[in-house]
Amino acid sequence: MVQEPLILSITPGAAERALEILQKYNKPGAAIRVFVKSGGCSGYQYGMAVDERQLEGDTTVEMYGVRLVVDRVSLPLLSGSEVQWVDNLMGGGFTLNNPNATSSCGCGHSFRTDSSKTPDGQGSSSCSSH
Repeated sequence: MVQEPLILSITPGAAERALEILQKYNKPGAAIRVFVKSGGCSGYQYGMAVDERQLEGDTTVEMYGVRLVVDRVSLPLLSGSEVQWVDNLMGGGFTLNNPNATSSCGCGHSFRTDSSKTPDGQGSSSCSSH
């Protein structure tokens, strides 16, 4: 039996950090919303936020006690991605390992896929700040 790949996954270390954040918000039913928006140097930019809402068309995945929610517009661009926690000189943060990204910015927050053109007016030679 072949197991289908998860739509979205999270590493144990990232889940631990996400649970800490969710506990600080202390909102029953809150989840980590993972999304894509236009912007950044490669055309699209990753985003994550604590969200209590369940929107029409949302896809929900639960792993290690963390609920991840993705809207229907972001889902095709994030399908198969893994949320990770990376420690670095700036103190660390969440990052996405996205198998759909064919190019990305050095900052790791911006990407492009072969099936998508850079949104109009987007894209530059350097990473944008958030």
